[in-house]
Amino acid sequence: MTGQPVPVIIDCDTGVDDALALLFAVRHPGLDLRAVTCVAGNTDVDGVVRNTLTVLERAGAPAVPVARGAGRPLIEPARRAPVHGADGMGDLGLPAPARGPADVDAVTLLRREILACPRPVTLIPTAPLTNIALLLRTHPEVTRNIERIVFMGGAVTTGNATPVAEFNVWHDPEAAAVLLTAGVPITMYGLDVFRRVVVPGAEVRRLRASDEPGTRLAGELLACRPARQGGEPGAEDAGGLGDAGAVCAVADPAGLTTRLLPVEVCLAPGPARGQTVVDLRPGPGEAEFHDDGSERALVNVALDVDVDRYVRLYLETVER
Repeated sequence: MTGQPVPVIIDCDTGVDDALALLFAVRHPGLDLRAVTCVAGNTDVDGVVRNTLTVLERAGAPAVPVARGAGRPLIEPARRAPVHGADGMGDLGLPAPARGPADVDAVTLLRREILACPRPVTLIPTAPLTNIALLLRTHPEVTRNIERIVFMGGAVTTGNATPVAEFNVWHDPEAAAVLLTAGVPITMYGLDVFRRVVVPGAEVRRLRASDEPGTRLAGELLACRPARQGGEPGAEDAGGLGDAGAVCAVADPAGLTTRLLPVEVCLAPGPARGQTVVDLRPGPGEAEFHDDGSERALVNVALDVDVDRYVRLYLETVER
């Protein structure tokens, strides 16, 4: 990346892999982290705020403003992902942060920071999209200063929350549907690439042995995200980058292969709710000929990723 740093705002539900993303964003010289907003997801929203502030302190960026956002989806009741432990951070026993969040809510902070930035902002949601939907519906004028939105969510093939739905979209499908029609360029960093970027066990062990707090934290967090690639040397210690891959894609877009495709979110009750329906067909089908009235956005869908490139980029960055 050359030229001025890209101004970015991360909306997260910190979370082990959101924490990995924050560490990377703080330390990459090509990114200017302007703010972080928090939403319920991996744990309750107050826990997300606490985790976010702790990670920023460990990363050496305590002054980045952090705001509390939505405590539940637009329609559904609150749900959390127990895979990240009771505290959402792998139960690592990290100390409480020394400071509190900003005295404004997440939507207010998002609007303020986006409109005040001298250059268009890149939004990186790595969480359920409730805050972003509220922002876009309440303050649509922000889109004039949004360069693009790179969100971690969705899947072309297999889900994780359900057989077809990825957690962030499944958690608040209506919010995801609002995002997709924001009127700005959107990249979907979904499970198809999310699962592939894995840091080898030897590198995880090396990070965990570091004397530098942020680097060591990255290793501890990666150790909480086992890759489960049985049979490969060191696989038992390998850790997936998860959400951090979406931030790598902003810092180094050339490592991601995308294709502009129609995407819509299934909002109907039932087993497909929350699915991101990605149209890979070479041409229109019968439904399009009959104009069924469904709203499908054109999204840059991530279909492939240079795994070695992003692993190398991540390690070089967090060890700065």
